[in-house]
Amino acid sequence: MGIINRTPDSFYDRGATFQLDHAKRAIDQRIHDGADIIDIGGVKAGEAGDYVSTDEEIDRVIPTVEWARQQYPDLIISVDTWRHEVGQVACEAGADLLNDTWAGADPELVRVAGEFGAGYVCSHTGGLAPRTDPHRPRYSDVVQDVITEVTTAAERAVNHGVPPRGVLIDPTHDFGKNTWHSLELLRSTDRLVATGWPVLMALSNKDFIGESLGTDVDNRTEGTLAAIAIAAMAGAAVFRVHDVAMTHTTLTTVSRIYS
Repeated sequence: MGIINRTPDSFYDRGATFQLDHAKRAIDQRIHDGADIIDIGGVKAGEAGDYVSTDEEIDRVIPTVEWARQQYPDLIISVDTWRHEVGQVACEAGADLLNDTWAGADPELVRVAGEFGAGYVCSHTGGLAPRTDPHRPRYSDVVQDVITEVTTAAERAVNHGVPPRGVLIDPTHDFGKNTWHSLELLRSTDRLVATGWPVLMALSNKDFIGESLGTDVDNRTEGTLAAIAIAAMAGAAVFRVHDVAMTHTTLTTVSRIYS
């Protein structure tokens, strides 16, 4: 799953694909590098940065979806949003998957996915509102908390009409969690896989990797690839990443080792 941020203030690419022409070129490149899914988002995840209205998010995301759908009829197009209004227009424009990174903050979003027969990503944020950074989060058992929440959300999604094969669960590293929590979830990937729901891992250049290694955001590639390899070995199904080419090589290597 290749990331396309239609934002001027992304924590990693700092607006590299904010302009539509740049986003189009990036989509071409990510597909060339081996992406099966393109994930398009119009709002920065963290609380730092400007407020983005629903209308502005739609203006950023939808032209990208429309172009990608026209250029790549068989591509799986995902839209990263927590707003049902955005999800509605995105599905009308041809999106196949709604990546609800904020764990049902808008309960109507899963209904939209079911209405269109789109896929749906079930996330865990520890109850935080969208674009809220964690502050001293506490869990008695973070892995069990995540499993309970995402599997409950997965069952709810199916009950709303989302195709069972279109449901993904995402432990959502760093969202509502500190570095210890995120590392524990990575170590416990096998427990997530054992739920029977396909697991999406969004590990790319995350803060928990940087804090573990003492590196800034520009020097987390090796840590990201190591984390992806560990998750792949444990059976994770989808990887949301910035660097598709390196991830593709990493996953191919893991596959060769275990085949």
